[in-house]
Amino acid sequence: MESTMKELRGGESVLEPKSNVGGGVEDVYGEDRATEDQLITPWAFSVASGSSLLRDPRYNKGLAFSESERDAHYLRGLLPPAVLSQQLQEKKLMMNLQQHHLPLQKYMALMDLQERNERLFYKLLIDNVEELLPIVYTPTVGEACQKYGSIFRRPQGLFISLKEKGKILEVLKNWPERSIQVIVVTDGERILGLGDLGCQGMGIPVGKLALYTALGGVRPSACLPVTIDVGTNNEQLLKDEFYIGLRQKRATGQEYDDLLNEFMCAVKQNFGEKVLIQFEDFANHNAFSLLAKYGTTHLVFNDDIQGTAAVVLAGVVAALKILGGILVDHTFLFLGAGEAGTGIAELIALEMSKQAKAPVEETRKKIWLVDSKGLIVSSRKDTLQHFKKPWAHEHEPVKDLLNAVKAIKPTILIGSSGVGRTFTKEVIEAVSSFNERPVIMALSNPTSQSECTAEEAYTWSKGKAIFASGSPFGPVRYNGKDFVPGQANNAYIFPGFGLGLVISGTIRVHDEMLLAAAEGLAGQVTEENIEKGLIYPPFQNIRKISAHIAAKVAAKAYDLGLASRLPRPDNLVKYAESCMYSPLYRNYR
Repeated sequence: MESTMKELRGGESVLEPKSNVGGGVEDVYGEDRATEDQLITPWAFSVASGSSLLRDPRYNKGLAFSESERDAHYLRGLLPPAVLSQQLQEKKLMMNLQQHHLPLQKYMALMDLQERNERLFYKLLIDNVEELLPIVYTPTVGEACQKYGSIFRRPQGLFISLKEKGKILEVLKNWPERSIQVIVVTDGERILGLGDLGCQGMGIPVGKLALYTALGGVRPSACLPVTIDVGTNNEQLLKDEFYIGLRQKRATGQEYDDLLNEFMCAVKQNFGEKVLIQFEDFANHNAFSLLAKYGTTHLVFNDDIQGTAAVVLAGVVAALKILGGILVDHTFLFLGAGEAGTGIAELIALEMSKQAKAPVEETRKKIWLVDSKGLIVSSRKDTLQHFKKPWAHEHEPVKDLLNAVKAIKPTILIGSSGVGRTFTKEVIEAVSSFNERPVIMALSNPTSQSECTAEEAYTWSKGKAIFASGSPFGPVRYNGKDFVPGQANNAYIFPGFGLGLVISGTIRVHDEMLLAAAEGLAGQVTEENIEKGLIYPPFQNIRKISAHIAAKVAAKAYDLGLASRLPRPDNLVKYAESCMYSPLYRNYR
């Protein structure tokens, strides 16, 4: 992946970081540098008490305030007399959530909770992660983004539109937190598999950062969701009276590039060199160029390209415990050659290269990609986008997936097309006919866009498939046997990956860190999991998993000389765990 980006950068490497913008958290508001005729913002802080304390989500505990706290903080009479524990509050909320029948209603209830009692929200999410993850993230967050204008109540991040051009640094200073460690930013052009949702894509950064805290332990105050609004090409939204974004066609070209560049420079100037900027749900043509452009000047990460790649690689490495052999012994066929597909393919090729000690140009030949025009072959090279060219191998043209499966005979079939029901009965039967245990990964989100369902994969393969998907599917009973599908969810990787970058003070992301994260996740798959056909560990252990991934990533950053937090801790796993945010209530004096 880094080799592809180096080509786009003209040979520049992230191991030779460039920095040409100063700044940081010491004087982010410019008070120390301002002259008498310059305007500065008069920020003030005070101790929260009484009704202001009850309205502050970071410190509000609701009925969990003790008797002494009610006296000390002027809460007498503002609360009913009962004092409830956090555990009892959690029990009540889960009971209330379960009374909602629609996932979107549960999503709205959880967002309301986050806005009034932050610690209780995260305690609920951590303790019930398997049940609530599909609500705060895919697939429900997709529906929330589609209807974001209608359900919008309170802004949860920064909205930076073309109206703010030339003033983005001032906009960043409007955010009340000075010490930001992680920013998730989207321009809303390719939200999940749902297309251009413009400004309403804000649900994605909000959801991702909730997972950064719940699953990775990054404190909420250090997280900043951002939506870059350059318009939308979605006619339905432009006509929607409740749409909350700019009502214009999407800006492109120099206008778009200038706004993004101003944003990236302002972030570094305001928050410093070590803030992680995660690009989320950008369209292919922008995703690759942004990652290449800013990879050597900023700490940037694209979850669609790099996070998806790492989580899929981890599943494939774990599946080898069932299949046998090493990666280079297997043949891969992808349906979908966009940012996710090519990112996964490149990381698998890099891991193959590492395992087999062979050039990556050779290991790429074990991986084939199918796009909307058929198998990517060398005769198509002149018409291919730059990120597809490394995958154009010598072969006769093949027009569709079924014939590609028959020609290539893959052992591992991966879908990242964003198009539902493309792994047909004929395709799965074909791949099962020449594999004792075919690996089938239907990764597209949300559930409606999945290439096949778990039931289809197990039924059509006659129970032979090792299956994983992007969105969650329940257990399947086939031929008297229970099958539990795996979920290749990026939430396994990005929270721990980001935590590893933060605790080590890493200044750039390198491919070796992604390989370390994938190996760290695969290493958490136990023999007991493998016996059940699972290639991912259970989500209820996700904080422990994230700590191990963070330690692997941090260790690699120290090895590469990209970590700035010195000295290096002796035990990185324990250090990662000690840095994790706890949602338990604090006692106030």
